[in-house]
Amino acid sequence: MLHCHLPASLLLVSSKNEKTKPRKKDTTCSVCLQKRRGEERRAEGEDDGRKEKKIKIFKFLCHPQRLVPMRQLLLHLLASAAVLLLPVAADLPPSNKLVFILAGQSNMAGRGGVLGNHWDGIVPPDCAPNPSILRLSPQLRWELAHEPLHDGIDSNRTCGVGPGMAFANAVLRSGRAAPVVGLVPCAVGGTRMAQWVKGSELYADLVRRARVAVETGGRIGAVLWYQGESDTVRWADATEYGRRMVMLVRDLRSDLAMPHLLLLQVGLASGLGQYTEIVREAQEGVKLRNVRFVDAKGLPLQDGHLHLSTQAQVQLGHMLAQAYLNYEI
Repeated sequence: MLHCHLPASLLLVSSKNEKTKPRKKDTTCSVCLQKRRGEERRAEGEDDGRKEKKIKIFKFLCHPQRLVPMRQLLLHLLASAAVLLLPVAADLPPSNKLVFILAGQSNMAGRGGVLGNHWDGIVPPDCAPNPSILRLSPQLRWELAHEPLHDGIDSNRTCGVGPGMAFANAVLRSGRAAPVVGLVPCAVGGTRMAQWVKGSELYADLVRRARVAVETGGRIGAVLWYQGESDTVRWADATEYGRRMVMLVRDLRSDLAMPHLLLLQVGLASGLGQYTEIVREAQEGVKLRNVRFVDAKGLPLQDGHLHLSTQAQVQLGHMLAQAYLNYEI
């Protein structure tokens, strides 16, 4: 037993110096106090419940037997999202197109069936649309080809039937070409050869469209060229035609990286001026390898002096197809 040896007086002093703080009296009624304590207990219970639930979910997901299925599910979801972002297969252009560039002026752009500013809308069977014949649109997208082929390209004039569709159908019927033919219209009516030289807007547009055709799964088979009527007006243009034509062929072969590019040149059937024969002689006089001369002279003209009729365009399309197929043999 322990005894305190301090004097009683010191014990009394110590006792007097100890001051206890008075407790603040809780004025809350017993009912409200009980309700508040109940809410606090429920909140604590809900927090504990949430923590326990999270722990259970974490243990469930991290269980070794479930990690692989979860990873497979994630990969499946990612693959599904990627498929949704890709174009539909049917919308993709074929990757095995045999491409032909159609360039020149109005008779290549097509005026068959055009009287004044109106096209009669008549499409011969040889020019009918074919699912295997596509056109590179002005927006550089492949689409089903149909007459008028140069609609939106030779945009300031009324276009009708040209040689392109008859040519493409004839090439397909031969069975000696790729299963899909891609036509790249570039012709613009009323243009002179000087407007097609390298550095011009027309030349740049032709090269750009040709490159897009190749980049989207095409192989260029030939350039179909029908131009020169506007060069029969002035002596200077007529006499310069041959030189400019040679330069055009060389520049195209260089810029398209196709040193053996085939060019089918249509000999004039008509002209706007008095120097038609001089231009025709220049056309026939181009002595470059893989440049073929296809003569349109004598084909019927619908307006009597300049543009080929619809049937003449069909005939020219067949002549161009035969020239191409003979080259391929």
